[in-house]
Amino acid sequence: MNVTLLGGSSHVGKSTIARKIAEEQGGEVLSTDTLARHPGRPWGEVGRRPHVIEHYLTLSVEQLLADVLRHYRENVWPQVVEAIKSAKGPLVIEGSALWPESVATLQKEGVSAVFLTASDDLFRRRIHAESRFDELVGTERELVEKFLARTLLYNERMNEAVARLGLESVNVEAFPSMATLLAPLRKPIR
Repeated sequence: MNVTLLGGSSHVGKSTIARKIAEEQGGEVLSTDTLARHPGRPWGEVGRRPHVIEHYLTLSVEQLLADVLRHYRENVWPQVVEAIKSAKGPLVIEGSALWPESVATLQKEGVSAVFLTASDDLFRRRIHAESRFDELVGTERELVEKFLARTLLYNERMNEAVARLGLESVNVEAFPSMATLLAPLRKPIR
Protein backbone atom coordinates (compact mmCIF):
# COMPACT_ATOMS: atom_id res chain seq x y z
CA MET A 1 0.00 0.00 0.00
CA ASN A 2 1.23 3.49 -0.81
CA VAL A 3 -1.22 6.18 0.28
CA THR A 4 -0.27 9.86 0.49
CA LEU A 5 -2.54 12.24 2.38
CA LEU A 6 -2.30 15.94 1.44
CA GLY A 7 -4.16 18.23 3.82
CA GLY A 8 -4.42 21.98 3.87
CA SER A 9 -6.78 24.88 3.52
CA SER A 10 -8.69 25.73 0.39
CA HIS A 11 -6.53 27.18 -2.42
CA VAL A 12 -3.13 26.09 -1.06
CA GLY A 13 -2.50 23.89 -4.10
CA LYS A 14 -3.45 20.41 -2.85
CA SER A 15 -5.19 19.31 -6.07
CA THR A 16 -2.34 20.39 -8.33
CA ILE A 17 0.30 18.74 -6.17
CA ALA A 18 -1.79 15.58 -5.70
CA ARG A 19 -2.15 15.14 -9.46
CA LYS A 20 1.61 15.51 -9.92
CA ILE A 21 2.45 12.98 -7.17
CA ALA A 22 -0.10 10.48 -8.50
CA GLU A 23 1.28 10.90 -12.01
CA GLU A 24 4.82 10.18 -10.78
CA GLN A 25 3.65 7.12 -8.81
CA GLY A 26 1.31 5.80 -11.48
CA GLY A 27 -1.54 6.08 -9.02
CA GLU A 28 -4.91 7.72 -8.58
CA VAL A 29 -6.12 10.87 -6.86
CA LEU A 30 -9.13 11.09 -4.58
CA SER A 31 -10.36 14.54 -3.59
CA THR A 32 -12.30 14.69 -0.35
CA ASP A 33 -14.49 17.32 -2.04
CA THR A 34 -16.11 14.48 -4.01
CA LEU A 35 -17.11 12.46 -0.93
CA ALA A 36 -19.88 14.59 0.63
CA ARG A 37 -21.62 17.86 -0.11
CA HIS A 38 -21.11 21.04 1.91
CA PRO A 39 -21.93 24.63 0.88
CA GLY A 40 -18.43 25.11 -0.53
CA ARG A 41 -17.09 28.12 -2.38
CA PRO A 42 -19.66 30.92 -2.39
CA TRP A 43 -19.13 32.26 -5.90
CA GLY A 44 -20.15 31.34 -9.39
CA GLU A 45 -23.24 29.14 -9.72
CA VAL A 46 -22.84 27.76 -6.17
CA GLY A 47 -22.71 31.29 -4.70
CA ARG A 48 -26.18 32.06 -6.05
CA ARG A 49 -27.87 29.19 -4.21
CA PRO A 50 -30.04 30.47 -1.32
CA HIS A 51 -28.77 27.92 1.24
CA VAL A 52 -25.14 28.86 0.45
CA ILE A 53 -25.87 32.57 0.84
CA GLU A 54 -27.70 31.95 4.11
CA HIS A 55 -24.89 29.70 5.39
CA TYR A 56 -22.17 32.31 4.89
CA LEU A 57 -24.22 35.34 5.94
CA THR A 58 -25.76 33.93 9.13
CA LEU A 59 -22.79 32.11 10.65
CA SER A 60 -19.76 33.77 12.23
CA VAL A 61 -16.32 32.79 10.96
CA GLU A 62 -15.83 30.58 14.06
CA GLN A 63 -19.19 28.92 13.42
CA LEU A 64 -18.34 28.39 9.74
CA LEU A 65 -15.12 26.64 10.73
CA ALA A 66 -16.83 24.53 13.42
CA ASP A 67 -19.54 23.52 10.95
CA VAL A 68 -17.16 22.45 8.19
CA LEU A 69 -14.94 20.54 10.65
CA ARG A 70 -18.02 18.71 11.97
CA HIS A 71 -18.97 17.86 8.39
CA TYR A 72 -15.48 16.55 7.69
CA ARG A 73 -15.38 14.44 10.86
CA GLU A 74 -18.87 12.96 10.54
CA ASN A 75 -19.41 12.68 6.79
CA VAL A 76 -16.03 12.60 5.06
CA TRP A 77 -13.46 11.03 7.38
CA PRO A 78 -15.16 7.59 7.53
CA GLN A 79 -15.04 7.48 3.71
CA VAL A 80 -11.35 8.45 3.74
CA VAL A 81 -10.61 5.57 6.11
CA GLU A 82 -12.48 3.16 3.80
CA ALA A 83 -10.59 4.46 0.76
CA ILE A 84 -7.29 3.83 2.54
CA LYS A 85 -8.35 0.31 3.55
CA SER A 86 -9.42 -0.59 0.02
CA ALA A 87 -6.46 1.00 -1.82
CA LYS A 88 -4.94 -1.52 -4.22
CA GLY A 89 -2.18 0.66 -5.63
CA PRO A 90 -0.69 4.11 -5.15
CA LEU A 91 -3.34 6.57 -4.01
CA VAL A 92 -3.12 10.27 -3.20
CA ILE A 93 -5.98 11.61 -1.11
CA GLU A 94 -6.17 15.37 -0.97
CA GLY A 95 -8.51 17.79 0.72
CA SER A 96 -9.18 20.11 3.59
CA ALA A 97 -11.23 17.30 5.17
CA LEU A 98 -7.91 15.72 6.16
CA TRP A 99 -7.83 17.41 9.55
CA PRO A 100 -4.68 16.80 11.69
CA GLU A 101 -6.50 15.20 14.65
CA SER A 102 -8.12 12.64 12.34
CA VAL A 103 -4.94 11.95 10.38
CA ALA A 104 -2.98 11.47 13.62
CA THR A 105 -5.21 8.49 14.50
CA LEU A 106 -3.94 6.52 11.49
CA GLN A 107 -1.32 3.95 12.34
CA LYS A 108 -0.96 2.19 9.00
CA GLU A 109 2.26 1.26 7.31
CA GLY A 110 2.42 2.67 3.81
CA VAL A 111 0.39 5.77 4.67
CA SER A 112 2.15 9.13 4.75
CA ALA A 113 0.71 12.56 5.45
CA VAL A 114 1.76 16.14 4.95
CA PHE A 115 -0.11 19.38 5.47
CA LEU A 116 0.39 22.23 3.03
CA THR A 117 0.38 25.78 4.28
CA ALA A 118 0.99 29.29 2.95
CA SER A 119 0.75 32.94 3.92
CA ASP A 120 -2.52 34.80 4.32
CA ASP A 121 -1.51 36.88 1.32
CA LEU A 122 -1.25 33.84 -0.96
CA PHE A 123 -4.71 32.63 0.08
CA ARG A 124 -6.15 36.11 -0.43
CA ARG A 125 -4.63 36.46 -3.91
CA ARG A 126 -5.77 33.01 -5.06
CA ILE A 127 -9.31 33.27 -3.67
CA HIS A 128 -9.78 36.78 -5.03
CA ALA A 129 -8.50 35.68 -8.45
CA GLU A 130 -10.68 32.55 -8.67
CA SER A 131 -13.81 34.33 -7.44
CA ARG A 132 -13.13 37.31 -9.75
CA PHE A 133 -13.47 39.44 -6.66
CA ASP A 134 -12.82 42.74 -8.48
CA GLU A 135 -15.98 42.15 -10.54
CA LEU A 136 -18.19 41.39 -7.54
CA VAL A 137 -20.39 43.83 -5.64
CA GLY A 138 -22.34 43.91 -2.39
CA THR A 139 -23.37 40.55 -0.97
CA GLU A 140 -21.23 38.65 -3.48
CA ARG A 141 -18.11 40.35 -2.09
CA GLU A 142 -19.27 39.74 1.46
CA LEU A 143 -19.65 36.00 0.78
CA VAL A 144 -16.14 35.75 -0.66
CA GLU A 145 -14.65 37.69 2.24
CA LYS A 146 -16.40 35.38 4.72
CA PHE A 147 -15.03 32.34 2.86
CA LEU A 148 -11.56 33.90 2.89
CA ALA A 149 -11.80 34.58 6.63
CA ARG A 150 -12.81 30.95 7.23
CA THR A 151 -9.91 29.78 5.05
CA LEU A 152 -7.41 31.85 7.02
CA LEU A 153 -8.79 30.65 10.36
CA TYR A 154 -8.66 27.04 9.10
CA ASN A 155 -5.01 27.50 8.09
CA GLU A 156 -4.14 29.02 11.48
CA ARG A 157 -5.85 26.26 13.48
CA MET A 158 -4.49 23.55 11.19
CA ASN A 159 -0.93 24.82 11.70
CA GLU A 160 -1.47 24.85 15.48
CA ALA A 161 -2.76 21.25 15.42
CA VAL A 162 0.04 20.05 13.13
CA ALA A 163 2.65 21.52 15.48
CA ARG A 164 0.95 20.15 18.61
CA LEU A 165 0.67 16.65 17.11
CA GLY A 166 4.17 16.62 15.61
CA LEU A 167 2.92 16.12 12.05
CA GLU A 168 4.72 17.25 8.90
CA SER A 169 3.91 20.46 7.08
CA VAL A 170 5.32 22.22 4.03
CA ASN A 171 4.99 25.90 3.25
CA VAL A 172 4.34 25.92 -0.50
CA GLU A 173 5.82 29.42 -0.83
CA ALA A 174 9.23 28.21 0.36
CA PHE A 175 9.84 26.44 -2.96
CA PRO A 176 10.60 28.24 -6.23
CA SER A 177 9.09 25.55 -8.48
CA MET A 178 6.83 22.51 -8.50
CA ALA A 179 9.90 20.26 -8.89
CA THR A 180 11.55 21.58 -5.74
CA LEU A 181 8.26 21.43 -3.83
CA LEU A 182 7.73 17.78 -4.76
CA ALA A 183 11.15 16.70 -3.47
CA PRO A 184 10.26 16.70 0.26
CA LEU A 185 6.87 15.13 -0.50
CA ARG A 186 8.42 12.05 -2.15
CA LYS A 187 9.82 10.57 1.06
CA PRO A 188 7.70 8.75 3.67
CA ILE A 189 6.45 11.26 6.26
CA ARG A 190 5.40 8.94 9.11
